[in-house]
Parts: sequence; structure tokens; C-alpha cells
Amino acid sequence: MSRFQVLSDAQWSMIADMLPRPTGRKGRPFADARTMVEAIIYRYRTGIAWRDLPEVFGPWQTVWTWHRRMAAEGTWDRVLERLTAAADEAGQID
Repeated sequence: MSRFQVLSDAQWSMIADMLPRPTGRKGRPFADARTMVEAIIYRYRTGIAWRDLPEVFGPWQTVWTWHRRMAAEGTWDRVLERLTAAADEAGQID
């Protein structure tokens, strides 16, 4: 597990189907969904500014855009609900 990997493979498999996928259209390369989600979680955990995200996550603007879109669509709330429900079921939340 990388120092910046914040989700286990089991956690990732629970939410992967909820996230955007490449469409195959030409244009800018599609950012890796797992990297974007882990960058957002890392930012929340550490409380750093978007601009201070480690370079391993890619451009901070891309991460910020993913977060903004997922929050506006309600995707981020559903991701958090699914992850916290699983953690609660496993007894990891008081």
C-alpha cells in the first residue's frame, strides 16, 4: 500500500461502479477515478488546501474539478454513505 493510498481494494470495489468512466471520446486524457477519490479523501483527512495536494495525485485543479462535480451531482454523498455504512457494519465507527 502506498503512503498516499487511502482506500483498500475492498473499499474501492464497493464504490467503483458509482464513479465516472472514460467515454472513449477524444480530448483530454481521462483522470484515474481511484486516484481522484483518494486525493479528495487525503485532502479531507489532512485539512490541506487544494493547491497543497502531493504531486502524486496529479494536478490539484483536476482533483478539485472532480470533487466539485461529484458534490454537485450527489455522487460524493452516495460514496460516503456506502463507505460509512460498511465501516459501521464492521464495527469501525463508534
